[in-house]
Amino acid sequence: MSDGVRVMWMRGGTSKGGYFLKEDLPAETGARSEFLLRVMGSPDPRQIDGMGGADPLTSKVAVVSKSERENVDVDYLFLQVFVDKALVSDQQNCGNILAGIGPFAIERGLVTAQDGETRVTIFMENTGQIAVATVRTPGCVVAYTGEARIDGVPGTAAPVPLEFRDTAGSSCGALLPSGHASDIINGVAVTLIDNGMPCVVMRAADVGATGYESREALDAAINLKARIEAIRLIAGPMMNLGDVTDKSVPKMMLVAPPRDGGAVTVRSFIPHRAHASIGVLGAVSVATACLIEGSPAAEAAVIPAGSRKTLSVEHPSGETTCVMEVDGDGAVTSAAMLRTARKLMDGKVFV
Repeated sequence: MSDGVRVMWMRGGTSKGGYFLKEDLPAETGARSEFLLRVMGSPDPRQIDGMGGADPLTSKVAVVSKSERENVDVDYLFLQVFVDKALVSDQQNCGNILAGIGPFAIERGLVTAQDGETRVTIFMENTGQIAVATVRTPGCVVAYTGEARIDGVPGTAAPVPLEFRDTAGSSCGALLPSGHASDIINGVAVTLIDNGMPCVVMRAADVGATGYESREALDAAINLKARIEAIRLIAGPMMNLGDVTDKSVPKMMLVAPPRDGGAVTVRSFIPHRAHASIGVLGAVSVATACLIEGSPAAEAAVIPAGSRKTLSVEHPSGETTCVMEVDGDGAVTSAAMLRTARKLMDGKVFV
């Protein structure tokens, strides 16, 4: 690979990373991981010898290929490259990086653009679920500029609406893998939930936080993080995830009543560092927990009426809006979110 490997660096939602065609990467998993660690410069807290940005949110990879599945355009494998460990994980989806998959697939010729907008159906390999991205393509060319704004990203960009299908239990086998709206772990009431992202949702006050702390304050709270991690290690097997010591799931979500007119306030750990905002599918899972009677999130949340509910999830950078459809029994039947993406670089990376 001395001649370099094709890659497109993109911002997807509030994350950033390298988008590769599957055919351009080593086929064997170990060799691929070794290559990506070199690309990002891991393990190193600064990732000084690679493309990573010294943050889990900027040390991400999308592997994309044309799909052979019926009614699916492309397959997407998300890989989290750890910053300070020689570890590449495929144990989760990333809904932020997902926002760039549609534009990337069109740019690489995997999907033929339509004049106006192009819908791209994406199979998420990590969990076996389907998402549909709608990409603006005036004149059959991807447009990145537009009027859409998402908190955590400066300025505006073209909107990329994402619709999620059948995400319940995508990693854990069930929406509530323990079968309960609330479980007690180390004396703390938690909801173990997976609606696209395995999450442990608990009241911030129950672990000695307010739920309104800054990211920096949470990252500096060593005792709080140790308490949360102890809960996470117990929750892993309860969620059918096994030993999660070296896994990037489940995510840990501290909830509190909203302060700015939203549905709920969240502080997210991913899982060992506080998130600057909140992951897309993490927000979907938390919003779903808010709709489950008897859950810690439901007790903290302010829920609008109606079968179509717009839930604003407040986080350190602002808010993320989830549009949830529920049936007559109150069960979530679909979720959609608005994201944006931008192409930053297209070229070759050298290792």
